Amino acid sequence: MNAERDLAPLAPGVVRALNDKLYEKRKVAALEIEKLVREFVAQNNASQIKHVIQILSQEFALSQHPHSRKGGLIGLAACSIALGKDSGLYLKELIEPVLTCFNDADSRLRYYACEALYNIVKVARGSVLPHFNVLFDGLSKLAADPDPNVKSGSELLDRLLKDIVTESNQFDLVGFIPLLRERIYSNNQYARQFIISWILVLESVPDINLLDYLPEILDGLFQILGDNSKEIRKMCEVALGEFLKEIKKNPSSVKFAEMANILVIHCQAADDLIQLTAMCWMREFIQLAGRVMLPYSSGILTAVLPCLSYDDRKKNIKEVANVCNQSLMKLVIPEDDEMDEAKQSTTLPAEPTSEESLSKPEAASSGSLDVSGDSNFSNSSVFTISSSERIQVTLNLDGIVQVLDCHLHDTSIGMMTRIAVLKWLYHLYIKTPRKMFRHTDSLFPILLRTLSDESDEVILKDLEVLAEIASSPAGQTEGQGPSDASDVRPGSVELHVPARAGQLNSSGTRALECSPSTPTMNSYFYKFMINLLKRFSSERKLLETRGPFIIRQLCLLLNAENIFHSMADILLREEDLKFASTMVHTLNTILLTSSELFQLRNQLKDLKTPESRNLFCCLYRSWCHNPVTTVSLCFLTQNYKHAYDLIQKFGDLEVTVDFLTEVDKLVQLIECPIFTYLRLQLLDVKNNPYLIKALYGLLMLLPQSSAFQLLSHRLQCVPNPELMQTADGTKPSTGFKRPAASNIDYTELLQHFEKVQNKHLEARHQRAGRAEQLDRRVVL
Repeated sequence: MNAERDLAPLAPGVVRALNDKLYEKRKVAALEIEKLVREFVAQNNASQIKHVIQILSQEFALSQHPHSRKGGLIGLAACSIALGKDSGLYLKELIEPVLTCFNDADSRLRYYACEALYNIVKVARGSVLPHFNVLFDGLSKLAADPDPNVKSGSELLDRLLKDIVTESNQFDLVGFIPLLRERIYSNNQYARQFIISWILVLESVPDINLLDYLPEILDGLFQILGDNSKEIRKMCEVALGEFLKEIKKNPSSVKFAEMANILVIHCQAADDLIQLTAMCWMREFIQLAGRVMLPYSSGILTAVLPCLSYDDRKKNIKEVANVCNQSLMKLVIPEDDEMDEAKQSTTLPAEPTSEESLSKPEAASSGSLDVSGDSNFSNSSVFTISSSERIQVTLNLDGIVQVLDCHLHDTSIGMMTRIAVLKWLYHLYIKTPRKMFRHTDSLFPILLRTLSDESDEVILKDLEVLAEIASSPAGQTEGQGPSDASDVRPGSVELHVPARAGQLNSSGTRALECSPSTPTMNSYFYKFMINLLKRFSSERKLLETRGPFIIRQLCLLLNAENIFHSMADILLREEDLKFASTMVHTLNTILLTSSELFQLRNQLKDLKTPESRNLFCCLYRSWCHNPVTTVSLCFLTQNYKHAYDLIQKFGDLEVTVDFLTEVDKLVQLIECPIFTYLRLQLLDVKNNPYLIKALYGLLMLLPQSSAFQLLSHRLQCVPNPELMQTADGTKPSTGFKRPAASNIDYTELLQHFEKVQNKHLEARHQRAGRAEQLDRRVVL
């Protein structure tokens, strides 16, 4: 230690006592220092007071000797007590050496430093607030101290400091936030507990608006929520709950946009509590902020969609995610389809102040919000009914479609997520069709692949989207639509429905609207039909298991005549004759048996209109790929003479087991309710001779099987024409007879049938030849 004169005005005895290893002696010295400083205060001798504090700081508190450091700490505390209310003038000099001792390796010394600072702060009270950051920084380190005594001492000091902050209205929150933002990322449990306790205190002070700075600390709070300690997680839950209550009370002062991406990240957390809490926040944000959240839709969907397929173990998260998804979907409005045009219009003023003000969070608005720009914009106009400002929000459709597309491509996602994705696509095609059609070419392939999904619900939603694409008027504005050669079958250059029956040899092809029932179809409709048939051709299992289901649903969603007409046109040029025959058989079964096609059957049954006769001719030409279906079509349309003519031609065909099986099925169909009118017409023998001949023809084709017996019994019920004469000798009622469809060239149709069947015969022989050659190679 230096000479005693260097430490004046401290007496030599005081100096020796401060350096003593015994606490009692140091305490006596502290009382002497307190007495001395009180005298200087009474004399208003500021220079001597500073000199005493400097000696205690430099020569003792910052000394290399541990006992000297302990003496310096108790001496500085004594100075503060002596100074009383004037201690505020010397706080910097009093606090700094004490805080330095917080880092001392000796735990006893750190404890004494806590004790000293406690006494200094207790005397100074509100005067310490300008030094709050350094105090907080020191305390946050002691909160994680391994020594229980030091930790206990720091907790006492912490409570004192909290009391001072709570009762004061001069707390510098702006200066404190950077330190809080840094410390909140600590991984130490005790440091986290310390941080959360302070956040809870600051939240409870009415004069401190921590909500303004929530974006700075929200990410850290969610990270603390994942702590291993239940107590800390609970504290963090409470803090976040308080913030959310405040947000609900004062939504106009909340910076929703600045926190949106933070929530998106934590909505994807592996920890269930973090994910559920973040999802609950997201739900409130979407409902409170409304369209302000639209620019973040792609991120929100990335987080929300996978949660929709959670099982009951995460039922709560799933339910909240579903609400988020539904709420976000409602924010998309038809006006979003017009915003690009609005922005490009030269008639709009430079400042968008003439627009209609928003009356509620979900109200429609247009314009743009630069997400990457100034993040401190005010959202107040979203919530102020009388506000003249307009929040400018642009729907980031490209980002949303990209997310939806990725989820559809991901085969690992659950059924409910796939359904939600398809619902989003359908919703976007309804609300923003013009913008969505820019993405149709990229979406079309995956939508077609989704038809192979194992879930009927997914397929139904997928068909709804495809039907909307095929029928939306917005599809007309995109020109003739994609004409990718890979999507078109040979012979079809443009995506138009070919010319109708009787006009197939004309040089040009007619657009889809050549049928009166197809004005709402667009260029994508025919592309859809082509690719659907291609899919059935490449995936025969899909055709067998889901083909009828898909076609029946499409007949409900779109126009049934349109679907059958276009498919018949496409199959007419199908080079895979075996597939064409199978597909025609499938379509015919649907046509004859599905309740969805009742109206179309009635239309074909009478052939009263040019459109129905045109449809019959179109179907007939494709139905020729399958002889038995062609006959059933003639039965349906009551073309009995032509049916008889066709059956006569069957003698020239190659009769196979498959052929006889189909005849058997046709006999079964004749006994079904669909053909009730046909069976009743057997009563009118004179007016329907060709019907009876056709049925006898089928009977002659059949071996003596159960179907043979069935048809034979039916024909035995045909009455004798003589017995059907009425009492007055007049002919039986001619109610069953209808005028012939004079403008149908049945001769030409019969020739077309023979031509198609010859192609099938040739193809079968080629296949048989190839099989025989293969067998020979195997033998060799």
